[in-house]
Amino acid sequence: MEESKTVTSKAPEHVNGKASQNDVELVKYLNVKYNELRSEVAKVIVGQEAIIDQIIIAILSRGHCLLVGVPGLAKTLLVKTLADALELKFSRIQFTPDLMPSDIVGTEILEDNLSTGSKSFKFIHGPVFANMVLADEINRTPPKTQSALLEAMQEHRVTAAGNTYTLDEPFFVLATQNPIEHEGTYPLPEAQLDRFMFNIWLDYPSISEEMDIIKLTTSMYKPKLNIALKKDEIIMLQDLVRRVPVADNVIDYTVNLVNRSRPGGANTPKFINDWLEWGAGPRASQYLVLGAKTNAILSGRFSPEIEDVKKVAKPVLRHRLITNFNAEADGIKTTDIIEKLIAG
Repeated sequence: MEESKTVTSKAPEHVNGKASQNDVELVKYLNVKYNELRSEVAKVIVGQEAIIDQIIIAILSRGHCLLVGVPGLAKTLLVKTLADALELKFSRIQFTPDLMPSDIVGTEILEDNLSTGSKSFKFIHGPVFANMVLADEINRTPPKTQSALLEAMQEHRVTAAGNTYTLDEPFFVLATQNPIEHEGTYPLPEAQLDRFMFNIWLDYPSISEEMDIIKLTTSMYKPKLNIALKKDEIIMLQDLVRRVPVADNVIDYTVNLVNRSRPGGANTPKFINDWLEWGAGPRASQYLVLGAKTNAILSGRFSPEIEDVKKVAKPVLRHRLITNFNAEADGIKTTDIIEKLIAG
């Protein structure tokens, strides 16, 4: 078999968790697998290419996503399909007003030992013990329960009854919100919103896409998904993202972009002072660089450019810029402000 074809058959060999061949070959391998993954997802999901790309970028960046869209846009199906194509353990948590933290993390039960007659506590793992966790309608549960996800998202571990349990890698949370319902909801605090790498908005499909959806979902069509990537390969590619070099001018552009979003700064544009209450914090700069790195290698390049930063700016900044009453009065949306920041 020719050398150029070996990249498509298996990942470059690695010893002791590190690639023994150079990262250039790994980037080529990632591109092959990325195209395979998109093809597998397309068997089930019609359209939504940009959404799928953003979720893949977040997974490889070790980030989490907040997915916002009206009901019926296949948010749950998309996540489940990705989990199947990546051979990841999937769990869904339906957030409701009566959901308790123990319903997410797990709980201890008193268990009888029939052989000795003694009793002991046994910890039963909750649904957070999965690789890909779908937090469905996360804003329908009180803040106390929402916060049960915070430690898991940040530390990739949970604490219950004084004991700490490490979650399996890779670990990824995708939370959904319905933007049109406000009764019986609890808005996510800014501190929790900041834990999400991307805020992704789903829009309605086009007419042609909706026709294809109807044809697929009202027939006997049952696609069989092939596994595009496995867990150890995902972890290897996540490590690859961290090793991607970034030029100083890209970091300089990223930090300045985030810095200019903060009202009252020396370099802050007038429209930011007029329309924003709060700007983005340092975590935004981190996620912009990680997203740019991942976007670059998914495009077959070995180092990100400023355009890669611009491409991920909206999903990274959308939930980190807090508008004021002036913006609401002027009909200005967060995405409008991000576009002006990028253009300036």
